[in-house]
Amino acid sequence: MGANQERALISVKGSLLRHPAALAGAGAALAALLGLNAVAFVRGLDSPWLLGAVILADMLVIGAGIIVGAREVLLASHRSEASDARLEAIVDSAMDAIITVDAAQNIVMFNVAAEQIFRCPRREAIGGSLDRFIPARFRSAHRHHVEHFARTGVTSRRMGDITTLWGQRKDGEEFPIEASISQAGPPDNRYYTVILRDITRRKQGEDALLQSQRELRELSARVLEAREEEKTRIARELHDELGQLLTALKMDLGWLRERAPVAADIQSRMKEMGELLDRTVSSTRRISADLRPLMLDDLGLADAAGWLVDDFAKRSGVACSIELPAELPEVSKAVGTALYRSLQESLTNIARHAGAKHAWVVIGAGHGSIHLEVEDDGRGFAPEDLAKSRSLGLKGMRERIAFLGGSLEVARAPRGGTRLKLSVPLQPS
Repeated sequence: MGANQERALISVKGSLLRHPAALAGAGAALAALLGLNAVAFVRGLDSPWLLGAVILADMLVIGAGIIVGAREVLLASHRSEASDARLEAIVDSAMDAIITVDAAQNIVMFNVAAEQIFRCPRREAIGGSLDRFIPARFRSAHRHHVEHFARTGVTSRRMGDITTLWGQRKDGEEFPIEASISQAGPPDNRYYTVILRDITRRKQGEDALLQSQRELRELSARVLEAREEEKTRIARELHDELGQLLTALKMDLGWLRERAPVAADIQSRMKEMGELLDRTVSSTRRISADLRPLMLDDLGLADAAGWLVDDFAKRSGVACSIELPAELPEVSKAVGTALYRSLQESLTNIARHAGAKHAWVVIGAGHGSIHLEVEDDGRGFAPEDLAKSRSLGLKGMRERIAFLGGSLEVARAPRGGTRLKLSVPLQPS
């Protein structure tokens, strides 16, 4: 319809006929016409000219009414077409794909973005089933979810909050999508609108990031493993070779003290040498144990953890107790090392930062995992402390546990200090 026609078609609602004077005149004319109709009805055939005039007037009024009604219908149709055109233009200008389906899952609206994403012309999509754009393995689940959504009465919600949704292009290519769904209309004539976007690039970026994190975690685990092996080797050498040499030297010093002159200064110096050798042997054992406690390999996690807690209590002055099950399941070397190092790091943090007087350690097993809990009654921690660049010990502990498929949690303890809880599968993947 052209611009001239648009200007020519003016609704009654927007014309001078809505003026009060015009409405009053029309009302008076209708009242007069009704009066004439009444007079003509009473007089009947006695006044044929009056009857003919009334009939002619009635026909003119009815005709005018029909013309006005037809104009209003035509204008309403024109406005509806213009409104539909505006709505279609708005929908087509959207960057995201917009698809509307009826209760039978047949497509009734398919915008330009949907054409581009699914590589399917609108004329082919309209009237067809939405299943065409859903991978076959997801179609049944999708219908079930839409039916459930209809029963909830919720007007809109996001789809795929937990898992990634997938669409299917015209050529059969599958791609990840992000979508939301809404519903409108009565239950017997309901329409569902899905707004979706192609997130292929974002998914590729996320997958690449996860792969990179996985590789870095594996690299970190290999570095830690190599470090543990080197520590074990050095600890063995300190314990076996240097320890034996120091023991032999102490025995030789004892033999020399028995045969040396009785001079007081010589005996005093030999006594000092013996005490120095004792301290050297103790330091060697301590360094060897710090590098890698041999009892962890020889006797197992329970004995190594018990020795570590007792040694920590003696060195730090913090009263520390450990609770162990009657029988602790046998764990792999990797799991045993991870738990021991986590316990060692936790006790070190208590000694350095907590200012605690008591500490408690609990080791247990259940549900296919082994658990460690360390708690103190110290000053606690602030959440921002965990993000500090210097908190490498906790970050290394977290990475070590995560690589084994476990979990680690640091929180405020009921006693006011800090509680560390971790769990590692007995058979890590």
